[in-house]
Amino acid sequence: MEAVVVENITKTYGKGKVLAVDNVSFSVNKGELFGLIGPDGAGKTSIFRMLTTLLLPDEGSATVDGFNVVTDFKQIRSSVGYMPGKFSLYQDLTIEENLNFFATVFGTTVTENYHLIQDIYVQIEPFKKRRAGKLSGGMKQKLALCCALIHKPTTLFLDEPTTGVDPVSRKEFWEMLRRLKKQGITIIVSTPYMDEAALCDRIALIQNGKILSIDTPDNVTRSYPANLYAIKANEMYRLLKSLETFPDRLNSYAFGEYAHATFRSEKLDTAHLEHFLTDKGLSGIEIKRIPATIEDSFIKLLN
Repeated sequence: MEAVVVENITKTYGKGKVLAVDNVSFSVNKGELFGLIGPDGAGKTSIFRMLTTLLLPDEGSATVDGFNVVTDFKQIRSSVGYMPGKFSLYQDLTIEENLNFFATVFGTTVTENYHLIQDIYVQIEPFKKRRAGKLSGGMKQKLALCCALIHKPTTLFLDEPTTGVDPVSRKEFWEMLRRLKKQGITIIVSTPYMDEAALCDRIALIQNGKILSIDTPDNVTRSYPANLYAIKANEMYRLLKSLETFPDRLNSYAFGEYAHATFRSEKLDTAHLEHFLTDKGLSGIEIKRIPATIEDSFIKLLN
């Protein structure tokens, strides 16, 4: 059964001059951990705001838990949890006060749904008298998630929840999401981090307001249409410029300490490429075939 259905929604800003969401359609199954993956400005936040009834779509339609985002906004607001990208809790209230406030707004108590947040809250409970504005990034993130969960939502929207958070807190956060998923909550998360895409059940890759692909992370990488190679040399800039002049090259770009590249030939003559790069003045050359990542697949879809 589907928790979220989006059909051809479009959103523009500035009297129609800026197209933020361009005829987007997708669906999310109940109990699924679904990722909306793309860079800043791709349209992720606009989609989330329409699905949580904070914005009206210009065209198209969408439902959350069977409720229409335009006509049934009251039901949606009472049944979903939303954690915006920017920390939006009350900075002058303590952890404890923020949590009690949000529970009261939704007509419940912290005690009633404590089982939902227990694993998360125990990590910040020692600081429950500290004001939210004085918390670290990771602690703010945990508090915001607790406040989004305290009314026991059926669907949880998390807009770039790990942006600006340290790697350890990012890892802990995704472990929390896996535990929440086991409790039957549908989770939709947006992120610009391609490595987080692999942690979702399914992902939608989005750029410039358009969906490029929707599939499982494994299927996205498995469908990469060419043999991919990682190439290393003593000078990255010269390596990239040299690859651009290699006659058999299809595409190449920097990827950490390596350049990733695809070629027209089904089987690359690595000895010929190494000789070509050596003639360009490069040394310490390393060439190896590698499996594609989500990021490689995303870059390929953009070309």
